[in-house]
Amino acid sequence: MALTGLEIYKLLPKTNCKECGFPTCLAFAMKLAQKGTELDKCPYVTDETRAALDAASAPPVKLVTVGAGERAFSVGNETVLFRHEKTFFNQPGLGVRLTDDDPDLAAHAAAVAGYTVERVGMMLSLDFIALENTSRDAATFARAAAATAAAADVPLVLLCEDAAAMGAALAEVAPARPLLHAATAANWQAMAALAVQHGCPLAIRSDGGDLEALAQLSENARGAGVEDLVLDPGTRRLGDSLAAFTQLRRLALKKSFRPFGFPLIAFAGGETVADQTVLAAQAVAKYAGLVVLDHGNAEGVYPLIALRQNIYTDPQKPIQVEPGLYQIGAPGADSPLLITTNFSLTYFSVSGEVEGSGAPAWLLVADADGQSVLTSWAAGKFDAEKIAKTVKESGVADKLTHKKLVIPGHVASLSGETEEELPGWQIMVGPREAVDIPSYLKTVWQSA
Repeated sequence: MALTGLEIYKLLPKTNCKECGFPTCLAFAMKLAQKGTELDKCPYVTDETRAALDAASAPPVKLVTVGAGERAFSVGNETVLFRHEKTFFNQPGLGVRLTDDDPDLAAHAAAVAGYTVERVGMMLSLDFIALENTSRDAATFARAAAATAAAADVPLVLLCEDAAAMGAALAEVAPARPLLHAATAANWQAMAALAVQHGCPLAIRSDGGDLEALAQLSENARGAGVEDLVLDPGTRRLGDSLAAFTQLRRLALKKSFRPFGFPLIAFAGGETVADQTVLAAQAVAKYAGLVVLDHGNAEGVYPLIALRQNIYTDPQKPIQVEPGLYQIGAPGADSPLLITTNFSLTYFSVSGEVEGSGAPAWLLVADADGQSVLTSWAAGKFDAEKIAKTVKESGVADKLTHKKLVIPGHVASLSGETEEELPGWQIMVGPREAVDIPSYLKTVWQSA
């Protein structure tokens, strides 16, 4: 049972040293009780106090790391049900299922590991490969695990219920710290022993959403010494998975039910990429720590990666670029000058269309606290005064032989006020949508 803030406070040194980042020990205790900080931040806590506060200091969902090296990833440690309550921190890993009897396994593994896409200035990728023992042969599984590890520098999830075959594969790839899937009611002792022996995380699975059986497996595995668990309720259909995953998350967060205080794994299969995308999108939002995909096609993977990035971005801190003057291509003194805000999606949409037009240009980015054009205009952060100030501070006038500035079409009403703020400048109204920028530069700008 988790302790209250006052109960925690009684066990602290009460020095009010502030070294933990809080003004008083009481404030630290209250935040610790809410799972908002970690006990290690107190430099003077004793071993006895540490032991007494294990329940209070432990996160409601344990942080579990899969893999080793640069591409290892961590999931769990979340403290809220909804991102607007605080934020989500450790985004779910996305991986593709491959089979050990695939004749082109190495090539497919390399393709999964090498998949990257750029979005709003970030390089996004897949996180792991789930290798399934479809051959039912231990030697084949071991060779496939070794070949996959050699071809791809991403963590592995080993899908196998045969402890002998799992042991053979671990003999090849144990240092890579794969996730072992899965321990069931029939094999949990052997699987737990392998996980403890090799220091690997272990997935436990019940059938058909049986949460009571899953809780018992969790207790059994932890009693056997496994510290890093991943939970699989065994549901594969949309409604069943939503119900099971939501119950597991709520019981861990709201009831502090320790057997369920671990990340969840979801399997998003289906005959088509569309079927998979629907299942996987739900899993990303509610509340998977790992999502296994059957199809690695780019048209199915990209929307999931973009969705994940959106959900696991702090809603109170928009993704933004540094304000300033940017060169698109190699602009000269007579090149167009456009202005926009520093919301990343806005910037990359505008700069991408300008670059695609083939016309070199200057792009002036105003500091609007990372908000889009319309949002920042409505909030008073992107007005005529802000535009004029950005132009003057950038020094762009010294680089141009003209004084023409293109403002976004959504704030056309600012053109007159901006001309008053920038005497001698011609304020041109650009298109409302970024996709229309190339034609605008070839027609309107050229004739101005």
